[in-house]
Amino acid sequence: MLVPQWMQELKEGIHKTEDLASLKLSDEEISEMTTVANTYKIRVPRYYLNLIDWDNPNDPIRQQIMPSIKELTCDERELEDPIGDLVHSPTDRLTHRYPDRVLIYPTYQCSAYCRFCFRKNQLRENSKAYSNAAIEPALQYVKEHPEVQEVILTGGDPLMLMDHELEYIRERIEQIGHIRMIRIHTRMIATLPHRITPDFITALKGRTMKCVVTHINHPREITSETAAACQRIRQAGYMLLNQSVILRGVNNHVETLKELMREMLYTLGVKPYYWHHCDLARGAGHFRTKIAETHELIQQLRGYVSGLCIPTYVLDLPGGYGKIPIGPAYVKSHDEHVWNFSTYRGESYSYQEIVS
Repeated sequence: MLVPQWMQELKEGIHKTEDLASLKLSDEEISEMTTVANTYKIRVPRYYLNLIDWDNPNDPIRQQIMPSIKELTCDERELEDPIGDLVHSPTDRLTHRYPDRVLIYPTYQCSAYCRFCFRKNQLRENSKAYSNAAIEPALQYVKEHPEVQEVILTGGDPLMLMDHELEYIRERIEQIGHIRMIRIHTRMIATLPHRITPDFITALKGRTMKCVVTHINHPREITSETAAACQRIRQAGYMLLNQSVILRGVNNHVETLKELMREMLYTLGVKPYYWHHCDLARGAGHFRTKIAETHELIQQLRGYVSGLCIPTYVLDLPGGYGKIPIGPAYVKSHDEHVWNFSTYRGESYSYQEIVS
C-alpha cells in the first residue's frame, strides 16, 4: 500500500532526541535541546524542517519549533492549564466553555510540537491516542445538550487522524440534529500542507457547514504548498480562517505582520480571525509581548492595510473565562451624544450623534 506523502514526511522528520544529530546544530545545542525534549515533546516534519534557515539562530521558524533551554525557566505565576480547559471539561476529551459550542479532542498528537503551545503539559501524555470508543462520551454529551450548535475539533491536531477516522467523527456529529457547523483547528497547513488531500476534502463533505481554522504565524510559513492546500479547501466550499499568536522575536514587527496578513488574504484566501496574546503557559515567557506593544503594532496597521487583513486581538483569560478583545481603543471619550475619536492617523475627531 502506497504511503501518503504527508505520512512519509512526518516519518522522515524529527520525532526523538536521537534525530537531532542529523541537523546543522552544535553539540551544545543538541545537548540543551535533548534536556528540554525530556520534558516537552519534540516533533518536526521534514517539510517544516526544510523551511528553517540553519545559518540564522534567530530564524522565526526555528524559534517556534526547536526546543530552547529557555522553556525550562518558569515563572511561578505561569499555569499548567492556562486557559482553563480542564475546569470546563464535564466529560473526557470535551471542553464546554461557551453556551453554543464545544471543543472535542480526538487526539493529543501533533505533526509538530510548537514551543509556545498552551497545551504543552497535556501533550506530554502518550496514552491519549484516538479511538472511536475514546470520543464516545464527548459525542454523547453533545447529543444531550441541544443548545450546542457548533463542534470544534482540536487537540493535538485532528488532522493527525486518518481520513476514514475523520469521516467517522464527521458522520457521528452530523447525526446529532442540532449541530449546524463543524470547525477544525489545525497547524498542519503550515507544518505539513500535503496533508490536505482530495480524500481529506471528501471526508468532510456532509450536511453541516465546515470551517478550517489554520495557524500561521510568519510569512515564511506561506509557500506554494500552503497555497495549494488552501485552494483545495476553498474550492470545496469550506470557510477558511486563521489564528496567529503574537510571539516576541518571531512576528512582533509591523512589517512582518503586514506581509503576513496580506499574504494570508491575497495569496491563501484566508481571513485573519484572531491574534492571540501568548498564554501563560509554563516556560513561554520568552515569547510573550506586552499588550501595549501589540496595541502599537495594530495602530500602525489600521488604515494602512485592508480591514479584511486585521484580525481581532484577544486574550484567553486564565481560568476558562473565555476570550476578550483587547485591541486599542479608538473611542477617547464621550458625553451623551458627543463622541471623541482618534483616527488611524492619530488625529482627533469629534462626532455628534443625531437621534430622532
